[in-house]
This record gives sequence, structure tokens and C-alpha cells, in this order.
Amino acid sequence: MNLPLLTQPTCTSEPGWCQTIFRWTGNEWLASYSDLLIAKPLNILLILIVSFLLRWLVHRTITRLTRGNGRPPKLLQPLRERRADTLTAELLSERRVQRARTIGSVLKSLASFVVFGLAAIYMLQVLDIQVAPVLASAGVLGVAVAFGAQNLVRDFLSGMFMLVEDQYGVGDVVDLGEASGTVEAVGLRVTTLRDINGTVWYVRNGEILRVGNSSQGFAVAVVDFPISHNSDVQKAIEVATQVATEATSREPLSKDVLEPPDMLGVDQITADTITLRLTTKVRPGRQWSVQRRLRVEIKRAYSNEDIEPPYPYGRPGLPASPAKR
Repeated sequence: MNLPLLTQPTCTSEPGWCQTIFRWTGNEWLASYSDLLIAKPLNILLILIVSFLLRWLVHRTITRLTRGNGRPPKLLQPLRERRADTLTAELLSERRVQRARTIGSVLKSLASFVVFGLAAIYMLQVLDIQVAPVLASAGVLGVAVAFGAQNLVRDFLSGMFMLVEDQYGVGDVVDLGEASGTVEAVGLRVTTLRDINGTVWYVRNGEILRVGNSSQGFAVAVVDFPISHNSDVQKAIEVATQVATEATSREPLSKDVLEPPDMLGVDQITADTITLRLTTKVRPGRQWSVQRRLRVEIKRAYSNEDIEPPYPYGRPGLPASPAKR
């Protein structure tokens, strides 16, 4: 009795790998299993080659889009940049590079996942494996993993939206609720900022519910200065307005001030003081420096014009405090 594998395979009657292998080698066994040993491995190899080539092309394209070469990266040109006109060239370049690098990293990871995921599905189809049960199992596993790592997923999604919307970036002065300071790094999971005392804070992006950014568009320098009830309020207003206008019209304040000062007048009256308020529109992040300089100038002018500050007791020639009488 002849063994089935020692006879001519029935598949040789139809064009294909079986007929070709049998004609080339004359080996019945190899021709019978040519589809499993040759055709399917070659198809899988072709799928892998195409997938790696496609992944390389996509990554190369993303890299070209995220590389600025001294100019804004092409990837960021369609996106709104809120501080392009107020940052120094070095800080603006660092902000753009970090933003483009982070977005590019996410796009590369997403592209790799999609390309290799499709390649895996095609390879399963080549091996005659039902894809639907595998996808269902992967979906259940993905849901379980996402549920267990929901905080991590939330951090990544929040970080992605912050970068795309440019809510803040390197060099911005922000208030994130639990921490405030100057942003030093923006990542997909964590934002790093340094407060006025030098403490570095690492804030998870998913925990940021609101962002107060003091470095976008313009800022307002608010200067409050108290005077005593014995002082001439109208004179104090006129002197402060004149001094602030002159100070902001010359350097160094003229570089930071965008509009002439606006004297709002009496802001508050207490039992001991009368508080006057003056405001002026300045460049983002420069409000504190302008406030300090204006306080110095107004204080000097008040001393020259004999406009008394509150609590004058204890100075030579003035009555003692009522508590000491």
C-alpha cells in the first residue's frame, strides 16, 4: 500500500505554490506542505517588511515636522502659540522644541501602535486564525488595563491637550492650585515648576483642574499706596499720577509698560489709612517688577511733598501714639 505523501499531490493540478514546488523539486511532501512552509512565511515576512518600512517613513515624516532648524517646527505652525511675541529667543526656542518633541513622541508611539496592530491582524489572517475572538479578548484586556491605570491615562490625555492648546509652557508664571511658580518643563504626565522660594514642584497633569497663567497676552501692574487721613487726597492723587507717568515714559520701565498709568483714585478707607490705587498694562510677567519700581518712585515723591504715610506716630515732632499717652 502506497503512503499518501509518496504519491503525486492532488494540488499539483491547480496553478500555485504546490505545483511550482513539485515541478522544481519533485518532492511530494514539500509540495503538499508548500503553502504552510513557504507561502505563509513569505506572506508574513512581506507584511513585516512593509510594516517596518511604513513605520520608518511615518517616523521620519514626524521627525521632519518637529525639527525647526531655527524656525518654528512645521508641526506647531497650525497650532496657536500664545506667547510668541513676549519671550526671549532662547526661551521661546526651548518652549517650541519641548512642545514639538513631546507631541512628536506621542504621534510616533501612536503610529507604531497602529502600523504594528494592523500588521498583526493581517498575519493572523494569513495563518487562518479567526481575528474576531482575538480582538474581543484584546478589547476586554485593554478595558481592564485602562481601568487599572485610569489615573495614568488621565494624566497623559490632560498633558496632550495642554500641549496642543498651549495653555502654558516653559517660562510661564502659572498658578496650578496646589502650587504656583515658573514652569521649567512640561511633559505628558507631569508639569515641573519652581516657586519663588526655589522649591521645585512636580504636578500631575490629571490633577490640574484650573490654570492661572500670568504670562499670556498682557498683565496689569496694580500699585496700592496708603496715606494718612491728614493728607491732601487730591494732591496725593496728582503727585502719584505725575510720578507714575514720568517713570513709565523712560527706561527701564518704558520697555515693559504697554499703556500709560490709570489712576483709579481712593480704593479703600479704614480707621487708620486711605488707600489709593493705580494700575497700568504691562508685558506678561513684568507686573511685579513694575509695581516695585513705581512704589519706590511714588514713596520718594510723597516724602518730598510732605504727604504723610499712615501711622506717623513716634517720629520727632509728632504726638505719641494714643496708646502711649
